[in-house]
Amino acid sequence: MTALRLAVLGCADIALRRMLPAAAAMTDVDVAVLASRDAAKAAAAASVFGGEPVHGYEAALKREDVDAVYLPLPVALRPEYVERALLAGKHVLAEKPVTANHGATARLFALARERGLALMENVMFVQHPLHEEVRRLVEGGAIGELRSLHASFAVPPRPADDIRYQQALGGGALLDIGIYPVRAAMYFLGELSVAGTVLRRGPGHAVDTSGAILLRTPDDIPAHLTFGMDNAYRAEYELRGDRGRIAVHRPYQPPPDEDPVIELAGPDGTQHLRRPRVDQVAATLSRFVSAARAGQTVDETSCLRQIELLEAVLDRHVAARSAP
Repeated sequence: MTALRLAVLGCADIALRRMLPAAAAMTDVDVAVLASRDAAKAAAAASVFGGEPVHGYEAALKREDVDAVYLPLPVALRPEYVERALLAGKHVLAEKPVTANHGATARLFALARERGLALMENVMFVQHPLHEEVRRLVEGGAIGELRSLHASFAVPPRPADDIRYQQALGGGALLDIGIYPVRAAMYFLGELSVAGTVLRRGPGHAVDTSGAILLRTPDDIPAHLTFGMDNAYRAEYELRGDRGRIAVHRPYQPPPDEDPVIELAGPDGTQHLRRPRVDQVAATLSRFVSAARAGQTVDETSCLRQIELLEAVLDRHVAARSAP
């Protein structure tokens, strides 16, 4: 079967470090174009991963030898370029969140469906089979009746000029880091609403740099979430029941060359269930290729529910700060 011809718009760190190495190694993906507003960056990336370097994003979208685009652009630029790509007839894999607004995200998914194109948000960890196994254990009663979920994702401070600190580009810990524990809560608990929020802005920053969220299901199972980009590294989630608990460490970015482990603790002790290693980047790209060949959107409902929750977190935070 013919490989999907991919253009990458922007030489972001995640593209160079994770997505391009995986794409270049796949037989059903052809890295056709590497586009950047900096011609030298495009040329440098193309020399490593192949493809033709192109100066400027619009030039890449006009190429007839491109079937799909990967968009690792900042949040503030994604709505414009996702729309441009779809209007140019290209399938789109966009970094998360697709946009920072529920209405805008819904419109883009509707446009993709109208045109028979794939639109997929790049939340990679949900493509790893490890989490489906955790869900089966919980649903099978391995920890008894579920009482709560606890999830954290925190990373050390970035360089001062990092785009994650730039308000105009849609920066902030919630949209960049907090989205992971929010999606983990959605994955395991389903329907959720916001019960409480704390967003902290570190000294000298115009965006939130850490925070905590309390979510709840309709039957009052709580999800306690913490996140930040001014912390010591921490990545984990834990589901607690009335007879045990399940924990997974480094769940959002498991190393592809290591076997992930499910920690299952109960009345009779703790088991460490080692599972097969999987490259979740390659799994994500494979899912995108399949969606592009079928002309279908991917996980649209989850994407829309996710941005709805993130907007609710921001609204609640603003309301709390405005209260007398």
